[in-house]
Amino acid sequence: MNRLRRGAPLALIISFLLLSTESRAGEIKGQVSAAGSLSTESVVVYLDAIPGKTFDAPTKHAIMDQRHLKFIPQVLVVLQGTTVDFLNSDSTLHNVFWPDIGGNKKLAANLGTWPQGQKKSFTFNNPGAITLLCNVHPEMSGYVVVVTNPYFGVTNKEGAFEIKNVPAGHYTLKTWSEEGKPLTQAVDVSDAATTVDLTIRR
Repeated sequence: MNRLRRGAPLALIISFLLLSTESRAGEIKGQVSAAGSLSTESVVVYLDAIPGKTFDAPTKHAIMDQRHLKFIPQVLVVLQGTTVDFLNSDSTLHNVFWPDIGGNKKLAANLGTWPQGQKKSFTFNNPGAITLLCNVHPEMSGYVVVVTNPYFGVTNKEGAFEIKNVPAGHYTLKTWSEEGKPLTQAVDVSDAATTVDLTIRR
């Protein structure tokens, strides 16, 4: 009995070390630059689909507002399966529609038109980039980018980004931007910070 008691702390220590090793996570951070006159703000940087891994969508809804005749935020990134609430905060009528999801025109939708203070919701089950438009105000546009995992970031005004809590491993990093061509780059993540520099082109 005493032997079991003496051995118990060692077993607990080993279990803790194993769990700590499995739960190690790093981060990817870096800078996006542009060849030419492209903007490096609001560039989506994300990990491509991870084979054998699926992720539950958040129960909390994301929000895309229509305010001051703009979609806010201009670019919204969500995990596949996330429900987005489209809110109208303007005193005028607004409409929300998109011609395709990731280039698939069969996934086009028109949510209709609604007044200030009201919202309509849509669950995005298909990955890809969506261009949001408004029939009432043709000058308006915004974007929803649906990704397959929670490892993504969006660049700030200086083109900097970070993706936190990424499990150690080998991945494919991708970009999406309004004007630039998609970029793909391999990246190895350890339990420390991994720095990546990316250049987008038109």
